[in-house]
Amino acid sequence: MSSTIKVGDRAPDFELTAVVGEDGPGVGNGAPVKTRKIRLSDYVGKKNVVLFFYPKDETAGCTVEACSFRDSHQDFVDAGAEVIGISSDSVDSHARFAARHHLPMLLLSDPSGAIAARYGIRKALGFIPGRVTFLVDRSGIVRHVTDGRLRLRGHASEALATLKQLSA
Repeated sequence: MSSTIKVGDRAPDFELTAVVGEDGPGVGNGAPVKTRKIRLSDYVGKKNVVLFFYPKDETAGCTVEACSFRDSHQDFVDAGAEVIGISSDSVDSHARFAARHHLPMLLLSDPSGAIAARYGIRKALGFIPGRVTFLVDRSGIVRHVTDGRLRLRGHASEALATLKQLSA
């Protein structure tokens, strides 16, 4: 496992900047990028949260991963969850990535990698940022952790299946 945060741990709170458009995340109309601060604590008591940490916008693996969350996004929403992607890319990079691939989820910028470090995301081969998904329940407790380095599509469906079990 490439994370030190385990099932049953309280998810570390954070505040990061997200790209938002007029109809939600993502910007595609060439308008200036709008941003807002997102805190995990904003969702406690309200929604489950699926946090997926990924290495880099527009790389082949990360595009497959983000698009798998995009393709299941409505299922996550219907199950009462907010989907949030986090990488060290800038908000401008996230805006282009979201627009190009029609990504409906929030993409947060962690330029220093501080939040990834708080979640214990380890780098593969010592330099490639990790790819880990956390399912955080409404009370802020981690209920599922998936190391997605080798399963780019599988961890979205795994997180969704776990979310549906929690909701049952």
